[in-house]
Amino acid sequence: MERKNVAVLFGGRSGEHVVSLKSARAIMEAIDEERYAIIPVGISRDGTWLSGEEVWERLREQGDLSALPRAVMLTDPLRPGLLIEGTRGGLSWRFVKIDLVFPVLHGPYGEDGTVQGLFELAGIPYVGSGVLASSVAMDKVVMKLLFQQHGLPVGAYLHFNRPRWQAEAPRLTGQICSELGLPLFVKPANLGSSIGISRVMEEGELSAAVEEALRYDDKVIVEAALRGREIECSVLGDLEPRASRPGEIIPSNEFYDYRAKYLDDRSELIYPARLAPDLEERVREYACRAFRAVEAGGLARVDFFVDTDSGSLYVNEINTMPGFTAISMYPKLWEVSGIGYRELVDRLLTLAEERFARRGGLLTAPPE
Repeated sequence: MERKNVAVLFGGRSGEHVVSLKSARAIMEAIDEERYAIIPVGISRDGTWLSGEEVWERLREQGDLSALPRAVMLTDPLRPGLLIEGTRGGLSWRFVKIDLVFPVLHGPYGEDGTVQGLFELAGIPYVGSGVLASSVAMDKVVMKLLFQQHGLPVGAYLHFNRPRWQAEAPRLTGQICSELGLPLFVKPANLGSSIGISRVMEEGELSAAVEEALRYDDKVIVEAALRGREIECSVLGDLEPRASRPGEIIPSNEFYDYRAKYLDDRSELIYPARLAPDLEERVREYACRAFRAVEAGGLARVDFFVDTDSGSLYVNEINTMPGFTAISMYPKLWEVSGIGYRELVDRLLTLAEERFARRGGLLTAPPE
């Protein structure tokens, strides 16, 4: 059987560039090379697409992606593929056909529907959610509105954009503190990996926290702090998703920030989480409902809080391209649910092709 060419896309312009490199390296090492030929495609921090023989070796070394052969995606459904620079700095190019894409991009310009739209135009199957789910799941405000519309419990929050903050900062400060109380969390509406997030303990800290969030996005969400356990659940599938056993995070810092996630190995990940059977079942049910609420596809990780006093369960957010290293929570939860890392990667590639085939049979215009 002829192998299919799988482009594994990684890097990107977001603050989660390094996380993406780690996830992509683990995925490429797990892909069944008897069935698939791997085409590594990196995106530098400035947005330049890169490919060629050197990219995989550079990724193994975890170096930067600068000064590598450039690549251009061809958005032609009849001949989808890449043009890869043949000689560095020269004008020689070669064409490589692409049968499937695994976009291992976290955050803006990758997990937010941008590259998903590119693949739709190119007519290439790709792993993960489509344009709609990717974009609304990246925006924490729109995501929560959809959760609420589907009857899922979320914590109290407020949101505003840059012009509104600049014009109404004193009034907004009073509203935030009176309605949400302290402590609270201030976040960019569109980002991941806890980048740009601040925990605010006193009213005087709020302005600086908002300004920090506005460094990363034009819209800010402020959330009431929920006291309780941080629970995560992995979801796999398409129109009929299934949920894994849940896991629990015990962060090394005050909250699960970027340092606790990626730089400090003192955070404790418990999988499966020690939950009462009825609560675990509710977590898994809510995870699938959240997946359907944003119309996700392929994979997602849904994050929860369990209130330690009342036992109430809150849906915090959904990640449509969660961290995917061998020790990340998403694959670990499937491992304790009976699906190993290599099998999980294989299932995601198969799901992408099945969805592409199904949607390819839909009409785009009335029959003549």
